Amino acid sequence: MTALIGNYFQENSSRFWGMLAAHVQVSILALSIAVLIGVPAGFFCVRWKKAQKYITGLFSVLRVIPSLAILLLMVPIMGTGTAPAVVALVLLAVPPILMNTVAGLESVPLFMLETAEGVGMNPTQVWTKVRFPLAMPMILTGIKTAAVEIVASATLASKIGAGGLGDIIFAGIGLFKTELLLIGGVSVALLSLLTGLLFAIVEKSTMKHRAIQS
Repeated sequence: MTALIGNYFQENSSRFWGMLAAHVQVSILALSIAVLIGVPAGFFCVRWKKAQKYITGLFSVLRVIPSLAILLLMVPIMGTGTAPAVVALVLLAVPPILMNTVAGLESVPLFMLETAEGVGMNPTQVWTKVRFPLAMPMILTGIKTAAVEIVASATLASKIGAGGLGDIIFAGIGLFKTELLLIGGVSVALLSLLTGLLFAIVEKSTMKHRAIQS
């Protein structure tokens, strides 16, 4: 098996790195869009409470739909390729970011908000200098969860022509080649672990805000 894996990389190294790059690019694009939607939506939910149950309810429904189902639902609407894959991955990634943003912003102690107002901060300063910094650890946790989900689900996106490491896995299934399944599966697993580790490092750097909050 080791020899087969070695032969694959010897003969297909450029193709492998190309698929890895495509996987990473799709994942980063989907995560970036999800953050741009999820964080402002979380702010909107906290700022305007009446809209919260409708927005969180909508994305809670999306959260329980299987990844493959969302990907396949995009095909009749947008066809195949990178664009529908990104849209599907964004729909999967927004809920954890939104929920954690709401939870983080709502967990800021009332006395800290009152203190900020007492020292002369206007509402915008309270949000930007108090609420969001203190909520950032929880927001980052939501983004980390979304990022890992995207990396894993992007594997399925190759089914609709988005490319990525999923091509290796599905080729292994179709050709009954265990070495391809191992190469693709281990690569996705390592990429997911590295993604989680990266965000864990970023989260650690925000621990000072947790200390301030406590």
